[in-house]
Amino acid sequence: MKNLIETIGNIVAIVGIALIVVAIGIRATGGYYLAGFQLMTLLNAGMGLILIGIFGKLHVLGQKIK
Repeated sequence: MKNLIETIGNIVAIVGIALIVVAIGIRATGGYYLAGFQLMTLLNAGMGLILIGIFGKLHVLGQKIK
C-alpha cells in the first residue's frame, strides 16, 4: 500500500509539473487560453496536483517513521 501511495504521489506530481510547464510556455508566447481553460486555472490546477503529490509522499514518510 505504501508503494502504491508513493507511486501515485509521484505520478500526480509529475502531471502537475507538466501542466505548469505547459501553462507557462503558452503564456510566454502570448496566449491566455488552452482548450477553453484560462491559463491561470491550469496553473492553479498544476500547483494543486503538486500539493497532492507532496501530501502522498509525506504520508509514506510518516508511515516509515512508525
